[in-house]
Amino acid sequence: MADPPTPEFTEEHLKKLRTYASGLPYSIEPNSEIQKLLDFYLTRITQCVIAKDYDPGLLQWDSMLNYWRMLKYPIPKEKRISIAKVYFNICVTPGMPLHVVGTCLETLNALIRSKKKLTVDDMRLPWKPIYRILSKDLFLTRRQFEITQTTHQMGSLAEVSRRFFHPACAEEMLETMLPELNGTDVNSVLSIQYYLTTFLPLSHPTWLPMMMRLWASINSYMFDERHFAILSQLAEMHIDPTVSDPARLDEIPDDARIDETGNIETEPRLRWNREGTPVVNKPNGLKHKPQDRRKLGIHDCFGGPEVKPTHDKEPWRGIYKDIGIFTQEEWDLIMCKCLASMGGWLKVALRIGRPLTPFAVAEIPLADGGSLTTGPTVDEQATFEFSRLPKSTWRIYSLAKLIVYSMAPDGNPLPHSGTATPFEIPIANEGGYFARPVQPEKSYLAGCKALDSLAKLIVSLESFFHPSNSGTWTTDLSAFLKYVVFEFNKRWYQEMEEDCKVPRDRRLNRQMRRELVRSLRTPAFLAMFSTDSETVSNIQSALKSMTIMEPDLIVPPILERAIPSLEALVETQRTLAVIKALGAIALGIVSRDLFHAGAKHLVHILELLLPGIDLNDPMKTICTTAFLVEISQHIRFSDLTQIEPSAVSSDAAHAPWSAPIAADASLPTLQFDLLPEPQEDSRPCLSEVDEDALVKESTCGFANWVASFIRRVIVLLENLPDEDPSVGSNGGGTESSVVNSVVEACSQICAHLSDPLFDLALDLIYNFATTTVRSNAVRAIHQLVGCIASANPQKTMARFIPFCIKSIRTELDHGASSIRSTTFTHSQPSDATLHWNIAIIRGACKDGNSVLQYQEQLISLLQLLHVKTLSKRGFSYTGKLLYSLLATLTDIYPVESRFVNPDQWDSPSFRENHHKYWGKLYAIDDVKVQWHVPNNNEVGFALELLEKLVEPALSTLESLISVDSRRDAVWGNDFCRNLSLVRNAFSGIPSLRKEFISPEETAEGCKTSDVLNELPEFIASVAPIQSGFALQDPSDPRYQTVTALRLRFGKFLHNASLALLRQGDENTVDAVLMLIRACRTYLLDYGDALYSYYSQEDDYLQELGISRRYANQKLWPRAIFIRKARLYHAARMRWNALERTRTALEDAIIDDLIQWSLWQYATVRASAQSLVDSLTSVYDGMRRRCLPVLYTNVVKGSDDDRMKGALYTLNSSAFSKFAMGEPSLVPDLIEHLFECQWNEKPSIQDCVASVAESCISGFVEPCYLVYAFDYPDTARSVKQLRKLLPPLDDQLTERQRECRVNRIAMQSKAMDTTHDILLRFANDENTHWRYAITAIRLLRTLVRRDSGVSGPVMEYLLSQTYANHPSLRYVGLTLDYTSHILTEIRLQYAQRAVMKACRYIKLRTSTQSAEDLALYTNRNPLRRMLVTENPTHEYTATYLESFKAPLDRAVASEEPILQDKITSGWLVWKDDARFLLPDPVKSTFQPWDLESAAGVEAMRTMATTSEFWETLSSFYAEENHQEMTVMDNVSCVKSIFQLIEEECLPSAKPTIEKLIGDHDQNKQRAAAEMLAGLLSGSKHWPIEAQDRLWNWFTPFIDKILGSNVKTNTLSIWSSFLEYIFINRDPRRVQPLIQWLVQKGLSLEFNAESSFEPIKIAFFMRALIETLGWRFAAWTPAFLELYWKEIGGEHDEVLSYIADGLSAFCMIHWRPTPSQPVTEVFVRECATRPSRDDIMGIEHGYHMGPYLEFIARLPELRESRLPGARAPRSQYDRMLTTVIRWLYEGLAEVNATSMYQYILPLLPELFKAAELQDSDDLARRAHSLLVGLCGVTPPLPVVPRLLEAIFETIRTSPSWRIRSNTLPILQVLYFRQVPLISEAMVIKIQDVLSECLSDEVVEVREKAAETLSGILRCSPRRTILLLKDRFVRQAAKINLPRRNSSTYAANIRQLHAAILGITALIDAFPYSVPSWLPELIGDVLSRHTYDPIPISTTVRKCATKFKETHQDTWHEDSLKFNEEQLSALSTLLAGSSYYA
Repeated sequence: MADPPTPEFTEEHLKKLRTYASGLPYSIEPNSEIQKLLDFYLTRITQCVIAKDYDPGLLQWDSMLNYWRMLKYPIPKEKRISIAKVYFNICVTPGMPLHVVGTCLETLNALIRSKKKLTVDDMRLPWKPIYRILSKDLFLTRRQFEITQTTHQMGSLAEVSRRFFHPACAEEMLETMLPELNGTDVNSVLSIQYYLTTFLPLSHPTWLPMMMRLWASINSYMFDERHFAILSQLAEMHIDPTVSDPARLDEIPDDARIDETGNIETEPRLRWNREGTPVVNKPNGLKHKPQDRRKLGIHDCFGGPEVKPTHDKEPWRGIYKDIGIFTQEEWDLIMCKCLASMGGWLKVALRIGRPLTPFAVAEIPLADGGSLTTGPTVDEQATFEFSRLPKSTWRIYSLAKLIVYSMAPDGNPLPHSGTATPFEIPIANEGGYFARPVQPEKSYLAGCKALDSLAKLIVSLESFFHPSNSGTWTTDLSAFLKYVVFEFNKRWYQEMEEDCKVPRDRRLNRQMRRELVRSLRTPAFLAMFSTDSETVSNIQSALKSMTIMEPDLIVPPILERAIPSLEALVETQRTLAVIKALGAIALGIVSRDLFHAGAKHLVHILELLLPGIDLNDPMKTICTTAFLVEISQHIRFSDLTQIEPSAVSSDAAHAPWSAPIAADASLPTLQFDLLPEPQEDSRPCLSEVDEDALVKESTCGFANWVASFIRRVIVLLENLPDEDPSVGSNGGGTESSVVNSVVEACSQICAHLSDPLFDLALDLIYNFATTTVRSNAVRAIHQLVGCIASANPQKTMARFIPFCIKSIRTELDHGASSIRSTTFTHSQPSDATLHWNIAIIRGACKDGNSVLQYQEQLISLLQLLHVKTLSKRGFSYTGKLLYSLLATLTDIYPVESRFVNPDQWDSPSFRENHHKYWGKLYAIDDVKVQWHVPNNNEVGFALELLEKLVEPALSTLESLISVDSRRDAVWGNDFCRNLSLVRNAFSGIPSLRKEFISPEETAEGCKTSDVLNELPEFIASVAPIQSGFALQDPSDPRYQTVTALRLRFGKFLHNASLALLRQGDENTVDAVLMLIRACRTYLLDYGDALYSYYSQEDDYLQELGISRRYANQKLWPRAIFIRKARLYHAARMRWNALERTRTALEDAIIDDLIQWSLWQYATVRASAQSLVDSLTSVYDGMRRRCLPVLYTNVVKGSDDDRMKGALYTLNSSAFSKFAMGEPSLVPDLIEHLFECQWNEKPSIQDCVASVAESCISGFVEPCYLVYAFDYPDTARSVKQLRKLLPPLDDQLTERQRECRVNRIAMQSKAMDTTHDILLRFANDENTHWRYAITAIRLLRTLVRRDSGVSGPVMEYLLSQTYANHPSLRYVGLTLDYTSHILTEIRLQYAQRAVMKACRYIKLRTSTQSAEDLALYTNRNPLRRMLVTENPTHEYTATYLESFKAPLDRAVASEEPILQDKITSGWLVWKDDARFLLPDPVKSTFQPWDLESAAGVEAMRTMATTSEFWETLSSFYAEENHQEMTVMDNVSCVKSIFQLIEEECLPSAKPTIEKLIGDHDQNKQRAAAEMLAGLLSGSKHWPIEAQDRLWNWFTPFIDKILGSNVKTNTLSIWSSFLEYIFINRDPRRVQPLIQWLVQKGLSLEFNAESSFEPIKIAFFMRALIETLGWRFAAWTPAFLELYWKEIGGEHDEVLSYIADGLSAFCMIHWRPTPSQPVTEVFVRECATRPSRDDIMGIEHGYHMGPYLEFIARLPELRESRLPGARAPRSQYDRMLTTVIRWLYEGLAEVNATSMYQYILPLLPELFKAAELQDSDDLARRAHSLLVGLCGVTPPLPVVPRLLEAIFETIRTSPSWRIRSNTLPILQVLYFRQVPLISEAMVIKIQDVLSECLSDEVVEVREKAAETLSGILRCSPRRTILLLKDRFVRQAAKINLPRRNSSTYAANIRQLHAAILGITALIDAFPYSVPSWLPELIGDVLSRHTYDPIPISTTVRKCATKFKETHQDTWHEDSLKFNEEQLSALSTLLAGSSYYA
């Protein structure tokens, strides 16, 4: 591997490879050799792509490339780029099989994932090919039911490729995507947002202001989630200013300008300029003249002021704005949305600051339990297709990243700790309740605006972290904390790198880090006691990260909570919580570099944790051992006092080493303006010398602790439940987990013991093991001895082996294990000592070299054991002992994993000062791994074991299977006993001998490979590589000996199988099971079998996660690198085990296993089937070999057991997916599967059904279109790759192409055969209905778009839409019920098959190429592109008005006028697809696809008969409980009429007319379904045919939608209208629309019967919702009518009027850029002031009549009817209708626009909410007020909204209105707090302070509650002023006598002051500020016995204080002096709680 650096491989490239190689104990192949292998693989991939051999060719060699990557050799950058482009183009090739795309996508992701290996400077990729496929596939058509992975794959591909899109693509993307945005359609909004956030390049986000404007106007939870994700990505990327340098647009080569079809674009790239005219690059190819950065619009589009450079070469300074890359207004919106997105967590915001508030539950009647966010309601309108897209990044993580990467020192910092508290307070413009001076400039926490916002957010949510206030939200909140600190740490260490490009003035600083920890630790300390495991896990992670950041702020408080809890008897939950918290801060305790003062507490903590090892409390034991593992892997257990005397200074001499940190520290609280309490940073601080002295002194306790720990473990082992040897564990899974965790802790501790302590531990274990025997702890003692042996095998073996050998011989002499058995159920108690000692020897043999000195004793012992142990458990333990010995001798493994290198561990300086190394981290280059590598002596010992034990056992076995042997119990025992020994022996030597595959064997294997019809040269194989096998030379006699012995073993297995298959019976089941296990060993145990690569990878990743301190960590604990080296060794072993030779012997054994899979005993079958399934991934050709055998056992006459075995085997994924995935094998499988009908046994038929379902799920539509055309960009990328590879063998490539052509022809023929087989079975009248349905499903899959539909298929499918089988067989159900179920199932599958066939016929007719067909691109001959020239808002208005006007047929025949789907115009315009009117006579599409002519004719023959329609209608009209039309039925009828056109109308008319005339609900539904299909299918009929159709249908409209409609058919005909109108130009269905509009405008809303207006309103709603934006032309007339009728007599009619008003608002909402052009809109979003309503949120549609209505309300209110008739008043009815409309509007995507309507109505809403005689109106008004708070308002609305609330509170004469308005203010405040200015916050406090003096006590108390909650998020400086004010006010009031005239006023004033004080106290439920004890002890206590309500308020406050502070009272009480504690006790009425 000593290759020198080359241009391809620099020193940096080879460094990582050398690091991997240096960690192995053997040499590896040189880089040059492995690069040749890479070239070979890439050559084969290239040839496969050229030959279009994607499956199996490309898939094989792709897997080899991925296996090659496991070897960790570098890939040259040019080759990486070229192969990545090839894979990219394969992914975007139209028609590429999805499994090929998925495979290539995974590899592409692996190749380009690393940002260090490839950047956009190295490679560019095109975006248009992805977008073309994705946008086409996202939404399914109404006749499309085949859901594929295309959408998910293309979405993932876009995300993977996005950073390689050229930044200059952004304008093209915006021009393509933005015009398609239609804000009135949620699907459009969400899809366009997905496209934008997935495709837009992130490096130059000139589009960000536009996205922020869109976001501000959209109300959608899904929209928010994706938007947070992209904002977080932008924030992270743009901390580096160079990323967004406009000069980069010209520097990056623009060489990926590929259009949708893969061709190079000839037009220059679109570029915008500032004048509004698009500019493009010069058409000179890939380079263009550099643009001036100002002309690029970068500054303008970022929305910031233009930066004018002082000279030309001034460096780009980034896109930084007020906060990160955001303006202040954008940041306020982000934080507001952040809080709103937490609405799923917070049931009611009112509860913040008051954990128990009855109002929160009782007064907000929301259906979702109180969540105020309406975004999820909006998302319910979205279709299911969005679930097919890749999931967005979790919003919690996105929020955390967004906030962290927006942090910078961008503001004035608040004063540091120790400085005076500032009292400069800003005030509102006018004087408030308190006089406050003005602060000159705002300050922020640590001078960071983002951090300040985060701190306020955390404070507002703090109470939700408390366990008493936990809920579903707590997990998310705790995750938020975890990700915030994780991302902060990640960024912190990134900015410490030398190559960091973040400007120094933008980097995080120490003060920010410290304040962040202060902000988050209080909620973390609260949540760590949660009962939810996931929450605790999140908090552990957060505490760990915060310990890394500021250990002195985290470790001491945790210790203060943990040590008292562990010392005292507390509840189990609290003990678990503190143990887990200690585990989180373990690094702070042991790492001297991290926190020097933590180590002195270690021993004391360890002693306190010993009781945690308790079998009766498994969870506590697991937590305790996890902590011990975390600690012990970083320290050495050694007594330092015996080496060097303690040198403790006089200051530290009297400090006890085990005492907790300063006990006077308080629970930390976040303070914005007041700095932390002095105690926090004034803890006793010792020098490093003193700390070291204390640590040294504390280590004297290690000896006692180790002894106590070992004894504790022994006690646990003694009390284990009895073992279950069959599964190898004690008790259930819990006990097993406990034992494993304890053993892991023991292993780590023993490995880090000093020699004296090791001897101590060894003595303890030895004494226990040699004096005790526990049958329940045999497995455990093996593990325990293994722990001590791993640390020092020599000492351990010297103590244990002689004793154990002696004990074993004694036990055997006394008859132990002498009773024969072959199962574990006959274990004898007298055998326990034997098993115990064998287990000890197994555990002790941990080092091969050390074992050698006991060679003779062990061989002798094993020989004796083999002869004497006759019981199952005995000979199993003997085999395991042999296995352990051989594995120890022959395997390669690290011999130690201590936390320092061996040389350092043994050095005197380390032994004397090891405490200074605790927690040491290593760079990978500094780690030295000590390996065990088998030497010749060890190999010789292993061979001797094989010779003396295995060979005799094999001879015995061979004699046992002779013909003459008798199959009795003795025979079975001898067979199992000997085979167990042999099997274990071969299991122990998987890495002893290296296997070689000769070229002849490879060639022979290709002939029988599972890869069918492929050239031998293209069947992938692997060549062995170096991986440390002990025997690698085939000429070595030792190699030959092992090979011969293995061959002998294999032959025996085959012969034994033959013998037992011939003579086996029930008595040989145990022998057969042992034989199958032996076959598994023989066939699979090779290379990495001992500890598989994937298991090691999982363990490595798990340990990596546990040890990770921060992201992208470079330094790790040494054990991580040892684990990594072991994983790399396993990867090389895995490579050698990828492919195994399948000789005649292996084939014979495989044949035997197949026979065992069919045997009569289920246990044997299951074992063999599991092995067969595993073998298929190792032995190529096995599936192909086994399938015929399986098929022969399902034919008629097969034995039931064998048939069941064959079906179970076929049902495994290895066989079913292979057989159904290879087209040439499908006919045989289908044939044999359908022939299984002969066996009627239910269990077998269930097996058949399971196999059928597996086959159907693995069977995809055959399509070979990808081979019919060339994708141009693939050819270019392949050409580029070929230049980097050795010359290709073009002749071989051509042979491969011919082979592929022949294979495709064979597969196509096989599909035709399958087609015929299915039709044969389907048409057979004897076919069972289950099989018939399976046939229909498979036939539906076989309907292909690359070939026509045959007549027989179409005829059969159509016949199944109405056929009936009277002779059904269905066990347990009546015939009638069965028929009904079958009819529905068959109809569904058959109709969908018909729809698919018709859809493909239409597609094949209208496509112009195979590529169009592959992409489902329909080239409708009537479609034209209409160029939209100079679009204006007037153009938009004209466009909308045109839908109302009658269609001019003459014009429509010449010009494309008709438009079925809206493709642009709502936001901006682009060229649209429009349609011409069809020819008057000539059919638009006929003749249909010629290949499908037979299918069309078959349909015509059937559909032109009246019998067909009568029969079909009878099935449609069956009772099925459907209340709407069935989509499948409608679409099926539509498909028929679309293909046959008018020919079948005469046959169908009588049936339809008959159905129309029948008023039965089911008949009406059938009529609606057939009419909807007929009218939809006639869209492109010739005009004259359409006229005839409408002339026939129009007279029926009055009857259909008039007299026929009843209550039970209303929804049926409404769904009929929806189907007709959706995605249809209104002018195509003008008669229907005219009828509806006419009826709607002439409707009598107040008729005596409400049904008629309800009916028409219902139909009108369907019309409005389906037409959407295009209904705008009709809205003025309907709006005028609806406003006149808002006070109608019928409630249900009024609800439809409300729906209409809401819909009209939606329809007339549209943005208002100066011109509806993409460029103009994007630019104006960035340049116009933020308060400009460019999104048209405040469009004010129908504001005129609305304001008139509001003006009438006072008069209407005065004229309300009295008493019970009040709800019938005009006031109530009109206001209820309007509130319904507004409330519905809040649940729409444009909910933000509702503020403009609600604001003028606010005063009336507050009044209506308090009506006592109209419950419905009051409830609706209150719900609207609460719901309003959950929608983010436009920024200018906030002050007006608050002022309206203030006015109501101050002026309302009703105390109920005042009282109930206050909670609304609080809800609004918490939900919109980021948008509320500080001056407005002070106004809020003024208003609430005034309310404290209200005349009504209920108002005063409500004001106090509200003030308390609001103070939680208020600036702390205002709190001090309020405190002083309230204290002064309380002090100056002296209560006069009760009969005094001023008594009431003074009581009120004093109560106001006391309420203010209690509000201040309640604002801190989990902390005690320094001023709070004074308020309680010196102020409140004076009023304990004052008159009511003062005394009541005081006692209530004290009681609540007790409840919220009881968990931390041991700390909080230290803030009070004795007098204050006494006063508090008095307040609590004599409670001794605080005594």
